[in-house]
Amino acid sequence: MKNAYPTFANWPIRKIRQHLQQIENLSDEEFAMLQEDRRAGVRELLARHLARREKILLEGERLRKLGSKEKQLYKKGFRMIAGVDEAGRGSLAGPVVAAAVILGQVEDPFVWQDIDDSKKLSPEKREKLYKVIFGHSVAVGLGIVDVEMIDKINIHKASLLAMKQAIEQLRPSPHFLLVDGFRIPGIGPQLEAIKGGDRLCLSIAAASIVAKVTRDHLMDRYDQLYPGYGFARNKGYSTPEHRKAIQSLGQTELHRKTFRLS
Repeated sequence: MKNAYPTFANWPIRKIRQHLQQIENLSDEEFAMLQEDRRAGVRELLARHLARREKILLEGERLRKLGSKEKQLYKKGFRMIAGVDEAGRGSLAGPVVAAAVILGQVEDPFVWQDIDDSKKLSPEKREKLYKVIFGHSVAVGLGIVDVEMIDKINIHKASLLAMKQAIEQLRPSPHFLLVDGFRIPGIGPQLEAIKGGDRLCLSIAAASIVAKVTRDHLMDRYDQLYPGYGFARNKGYSTPEHRKAIQSLGQTELHRKTFRLS
């Protein structure tokens, strides 16, 4: 019977590289043949392939853990599950922005590869994932509460208001809410507040990315309107550069008057 597997010993390294790029898993026979190949280039290709497979397996396990809460809720019959989070709560200037995201059930969980707490991700990675979330999720809602309202009702209530606005933007409406940290007044009983949820729950992590990137885009625009404060770099947070600018230039209408600015 003809051998169904390639005889790598007769292949040039270029052809082996192409083969490894086109497959996900090596068969036991293929692995054994490559392991026996004495060429240094083949050994390097095999090592890279195995490292890539290990990375994929680890990411798959991470995604399964991160999405376990949603999986439990799907089993209970909930279909539209939204994660909710906010950005800008501790900033000295600018609005607080909240996002609500219904990722939905997908056949390939690797659609959500690399989604994590926004604080763990680089700006470039957040921008990439922001586009993935908008491109593949069922629905995304946004809530933005400006500085005037933050000063009027306090930052905690403003954050909850922004979250409520984001939830109300969702179409279709969610059946269950997973919220980072807090219960939201005026929202029904089908809600779970998860402390540190942006690190523990896939939907909340996605919402943290959308909220962060949306707010960063706003602060980038404010940097053009209010030069000298470094809003494009500090996003309104308390940095030495920002505090120095406030001392020399004074406060803008973007600065929260109820916050200690020094």
